Amino acid sequence: MTDCLFCRMVAGEIPADVVHETDRVLAFRDINPQAPTHVLVIPKEHHRNLGALAAADGELLADVARAAHAVAVQEGLVTDGGIEPGYRVVTNTGPQAGQSVDHLHLHVLGGRGLGWPPG
Repeated sequence: MTDCLFCRMVAGEIPADVVHETDRVLAFRDINPQAPTHVLVIPKEHHRNLGALAAADGELLADVARAAHAVAVQEGLVTDGGIEPGYRVVTNTGPQAGQSVDHLHLHVLGGRGLGWPPG
């Protein structure tokens, strides 16, 4: 989609601070971080939200989840397979939930204590 910010990043039209990439997934630092580590993980194919991707391609959804964990390990938020110190993965669906870009993206957050409830 030519009007989608994240599709334009995937196409290389808009720069991104890429931290992880596979043939189907791109992960880059958020430009407005809400934690010391704040990375967005997106499928390279355009899917509006989690439900849309789950309905269309469960394998790609699994790839996105694996990439989120790989980012957490790479960023030192956990050891591979471990849980210390920890990280949070968030996705928003729809404007009331705070989705500002209409392309599925997982937020990988960590590097500080993350309270609950989150807002």
